[in-house]
Amino acid sequence: MTSRSRILLAEGLGTALLLIGVVGSGIMAARLSPNDVGLQLFENAAATAAVLVAIIATFGTISADFNPAVTIGAWLLGHRAGRDVVPMIVVQVIGAGVGTVLANLMFDLDVVSWSTTSRSGGDLWLSEVVATVGLLLVVFALVRTGRTAHLPYVVGAYIGGAYYFTSSTSFANPAVTAGRTLSDTFAGIDPSCAPMFIVMQLVGVGVAVILLRALFPID
Repeated sequence: MTSRSRILLAEGLGTALLLIGVVGSGIMAARLSPNDVGLQLFENAAATAAVLVAIIATFGTISADFNPAVTIGAWLLGHRAGRDVVPMIVVQVIGAGVGTVLANLMFDLDVVSWSTTSRSGGDLWLSEVVATVGLLLVVFALVRTGRTAHLPYVVGAYIGGAYYFTSSTSFANPAVTAGRTLSDTFAGIDPSCAPMFIVMQLVGVGVAVILLRALFPID
């Protein structure tokens, strides 16, 4: 298997596992704590953070973006070749869809059940900008200062915390956003709301790249 094929396989598989973690833990949380939304969010956040630590540690020596925002940011900052961006985003989106479908099936739900959870409004859109900027700052501050060994734990901690300090619960990932439209469960998002989330995430990428170039220049 070529190096590029290994990268694409790692990105697709890792993103699928991420969505299994996000969606599956959301379904389980709703079933275990049906009358306590706060506890459901805690369970969902904790499981997602743990899965992120595991998959970044597992695939980090190959490729562990699992997020088009991170991949685009890496390209703009000179850490990814432009020819790799589109194939990586494609496999991330496919992986997200596969992961969500598997989560649905594991909990005896329809293969696809379009989410009816409306997530819309200026507060949520601003949250997605903030969440994405923060994520990219965390990732590339470590990358550009040679501290990549800390990435699994720092990214997991950031996303786990961002579930609570952003009103949108920190999607911060276009592939995850697309995948979560396929499950009408706790972690879902109505397909009509997803495009604006993705636009705001891409705005966050632009802001983060400007900040990173100023804060962590590479001579």
